[in-house]
Amino acid sequence: MRNKLMIVTPAAALLALAGQLLAGGFFLQLGNPEASAEARKNNAVVTIKATGCHDPATAQLIATAVGMVNGQRQSIPLTVTKLSEVGMFAISQQWPKEGKWVIELVAKNGEQFTNSLVAAGPNGVDRLHAKANMKPFTASDVEAMLQD
Repeated sequence: MRNKLMIVTPAAALLALAGQLLAGGFFLQLGNPEASAEARKNNAVVTIKATGCHDPATAQLIATAVGMVNGQRQSIPLTVTKLSEVGMFAISQQWPKEGKWVIELVAKNGEQFTNSLVAAGPNGVDRLHAKANMKPFTASDVEAMLQD
């Protein structure tokens, strides 16, 4: 009995600590626009949901497409559409279909900050391999994703 208690106690402490580390966090959850009639109506290629311990109604999202087309680097500010679900956004394709692109998503909610990088190209938006961080990505992070 004592050995079981000694094993369970560290595991329980680890789970409690993990919950505390994520508490108060602010994250961007990327979604499939096909799951939302409103996003489909807006011709969205990706949906973004601001999640975590915050008021989603006050979340702000800025998006930029950074890409290489015919050897030329381009940066295009994107229009982000707020959807009716609080904290939910959609982005339609506003960058050229040719070339390789990285969509930079930067979100703020009061003092909270998070950002994501999402690859996009002729085959669409690669939500599954997006990178997220609570610290700003650098230009070299974007460049590395463009090279992948």
